Amino acid sequence: MNAAADRFASQGIGSYFLYTNEAHPGENYPPLTSMVQKFRHATALRDVYGVARPILVDSLDGACHRAYGSMPNMTWIFSRTGTVLYKSDWTHVASVVDMLEYLQKLPERRKSGARLSPFQVQRVEYRESDGNAFYDGLARNGQQAVDDFARTFPQSVPKDWPRE
Repeated sequence: MNAAADRFASQGIGSYFLYTNEAHPGENYPPLTSMVQKFRHATALRDVYGVARPILVDSLDGACHRAYGSMPNMTWIFSRTGTVLYKSDWTHVASVVDMLEYLQKLPERRKSGARLSPFQVQRVEYRESDGNAFYDGLARNGQQAVDDFARTFPQSVPKDWPRE
């Protein structure tokens, strides 16, 4: 998302990361109990994953996260007036870029005289997922995160993924 944010920033399109909570807490990144701790975790997220966009930190009770759907990795695109133009329950860079490119073409279409009427669409997209990177992230949170996930979703754990 950093590259996509950089690409569109020169066109007046802002991109923010909303830090909500630890989806898979462990002993290294335990469940959040204070805003001080939450800011520390958001800073670690920035440093570990190289998030270059501004990071907004949700309230401790996750009010913003709940208001926008509570999914673990959502993306929303809003117009300058606050109209929802795109929402996805999972961040997929190619899908976000596709939508931003589509939106960039609208002013030229209007200038050419096209009469545009909005409509909504819902579709299912597919992304490749890197299971090993996901489990490495669990391990970064701590063995408790690994064990909790494996206990909850035993069918999802790759057989070749090392566990302590």
